Amino acid sequence: MHRNREPWLFEPNPDVNMREVYCKLFPKHVTLIEVGPRDGFQFEEKIVPTTLKLEIIMRMVDAGFKNIQVASFVHPGKVPQMADAEKLFSALSGIPGVAFSALALNMAGVERAISTKLAHIEVSISASNRHSLNNTGMSAEAALKMGLKMVALSKRHGIHVRAGIQCAFGSGYDEAISGDQIAAMARDLVKAGADMLCLSDTTGMATPLTVHQILGSAISAVGNLPIVLHLHDTHGLGLANVMAAMSCGISHFDTALAGMGGCPFVQGAAGNTATEDTIYLLSSLNIETGLNLSKIAACSRDMDVFFGKHFPGKLYRQCA
Repeated sequence: MHRNREPWLFEPNPDVNMREVYCKLFPKHVTLIEVGPRDGFQFEEKIVPTTLKLEIIMRMVDAGFKNIQVASFVHPGKVPQMADAEKLFSALSGIPGVAFSALALNMAGVERAISTKLAHIEVSISASNRHSLNNTGMSAEAALKMGLKMVALSKRHGIHVRAGIQCAFGSGYDEAISGDQIAAMARDLVKAGADMLCLSDTTGMATPLTVHQILGSAISAVGNLPIVLHLHDTHGLGLANVMAAMSCGISHFDTALAGMGGCPFVQGAAGNTATEDTIYLLSSLNIETGLNLSKIAACSRDMDVFFGKHFPGKLYRQCA
């Protein structure tokens, strides 16, 4: 029986060097931003002592990370895990060669960040009205207006700003979020002074097709401004979406130790794309990251022990 099949992008051919094809298709170097100490820990009820957070962060530095998101300036009553943000940045000040960043969701968060004299901040707002109301108590329109003020205030204080758009690939609330909507938000954030744009798959709804579609709109809107993708692995498509994004020219990705994390305000949220799994994928494609997989996996296994559970990442338990 013969089966009809669609034409492949690359027909199987023993004479074609697929390594060379992938080298042309994908970037030669990818920057991973470790968000486990922020996005990973905030999802856990068991409070991580500040000393242990600092130990894990410094082990990440030793493993080669140059970009680590270590905390969020949010209300400690809503996210108790992040109550020690100021202590963390005070302890990490003066360490050269690493961009330690924080997340802020409102003006109060930016003001706290400014008081710590940190150099890098992510100002994050949602494209979803329902998610924005649940996450910040503001409509998406109000959050965007505040976000623009947050970016401008941060820039006035000399802070490098990464502007994040949450739910960029869907909200899970039966809302239509279009590429045009994301592009319009991106243009406004860039005009306000953002140095980078981050598109977050907060609800894990992205697919390779929607990654191409949304990125096409976003890239047209921001030109050469660097774009970071923050992907979740809710439906097992995290790494497939990494591949799709790289084929669009994206070379910056957020990942988290062992795939921990998720948004506390999204029902059924799953973890981030696992740092170790992403490194393994990139290494298999001869894409450089400058990161030590075994050192990172050792940190993840220690987190297994501390939290008393396994996380969804696959590689970290195989790298002993």
